[in-house]
Amino acid sequence: MTQKFQVLFQDQNIAVINKSAGLLSVPYPGCRAKTAIALLEEYMRKRGTFSAKHRPFAVHRLDKETSGVMMFALNERAQKIIMDSWQKMVSERLYRAVAENPRGPAKSLPDEGTIDSPLAYNAYNVAFVPKAGSKGASFKTIPARTNYKIIARSKQFTMFELSLDTGRKNQIRAHLASLGYPLCGDKNYRAKTNPFGRLALHARTLEFVHPWTKEKMRFEIPEPSEWLISCSCRSSQELPC
Repeated sequence: MTQKFQVLFQDQNIAVINKSAGLLSVPYPGCRAKTAIALLEEYMRKRGTFSAKHRPFAVHRLDKETSGVMMFALNERAQKIIMDSWQKMVSERLYRAVAENPRGPAKSLPDEGTIDSPLAYNAYNVAFVPKAGSKGASFKTIPARTNYKIIARSKQFTMFELSLDTGRKNQIRAHLASLGYPLCGDKNYRAKTNPFGRLALHARTLEFVHPWTKEKMRFEIPEPSEWLISCSCRSSQELPC
C-alpha cells in the first residue's frame, strides 16, 4: 500500500496532517517502520522549521490502518496545553466507516444512536466488549461511548458516520463488531470481506478552536471515493454491493 502524507496546516504550535492507512502515527519500542511523526519531522527539516525546541509531539493517535486527519503539537508546552484542553478545544471529530452487515437473523440498527458499552483489552492489547453473563471470566473494563449515524445501507454493507465521547484504542472497531458489524478488512474482528484492500475506517473531520489564536479551524478530508464507487452506489440512501 502506498503511504501518503500531507501537511494541511502548520504554525509555531500545531500541525495538522492527512495520514494514510498503513502508516503508524508514532513509533513503538524497536519500531523501524516509517511513522507519521517521523514524516512530519522530515517535512519540517526540509523547510528549515525544525529545531530541538520546535519539533512534533503526539497529542492523539489514529490506528495504523486508519486514515485521515490528525494533529501534532510542535513544542512541549503546546503538547501539554493541547492535551490538557483537548475535550474543550475540539468541537467536532467525525469518522466514516464501512461495515459488514450481521450474518443470519439480527435486529437492524436504528438510523442513529449511541453505543455505550465498556471495553476490555486482551493480551494483545486489542479491545473487545465483554459479553454479558460470561461465565468463568472477569475483565477489567473502561467506559466507552460512540455516537453513530447511518449514511447508507445495502444487503451486505452499512456506511456509518461516527463521533467519540471517549477516545479509547480500537473503540469504533470493537463497538461496531460487538453489534455484529465488523469493519470491512478488519481481521482482528473477524471481517469476512476486504473489498477496499484496507481497513474501512477514516478520520474525516477535525474541528477545533486554536488554543493561541482562538480561531475556529476545520479540516475535512473525504473518505476514499472507491468506498462508494466499488460498491456501485445508486443513490445517497443505498450502498449496494
